[in-house]
Amino acid sequence: MSIYVGNLSYQVTSEDLSSVFAEYGTVKRVQIPTDRETGRSRGFGFVEMETEAEEDAAIQELDGAEWMGRSLKVNKAKPREDQKRSGSYSRRY
Repeated sequence: MSIYVGNLSYQVTSEDLSSVFAEYGTVKRVQIPTDRETGRSRGFGFVEMETEAEEDAAIQELDGAEWMGRSLKVNKAKPREDQKRSGSYSRRY
């Protein structure tokens, strides 16, 4: 599992996010997606921790917390939807 962290400041780095979550346990991985064209952070990220108990503690403490002038949105990440879908829909009758 991983944790979704939303409403991040665009200046947040993976190291910044890792250090905040490290207060609640061992951080295995941090990912902050960037815009393909601008290279700028998209304002959210994902954190993987060693145990589910550590993830739960971090979510409980950090959801709604103020950090870098923003109120964080922190919860369990939802699985990605099937990426095979295209932008167009075809109908069969």
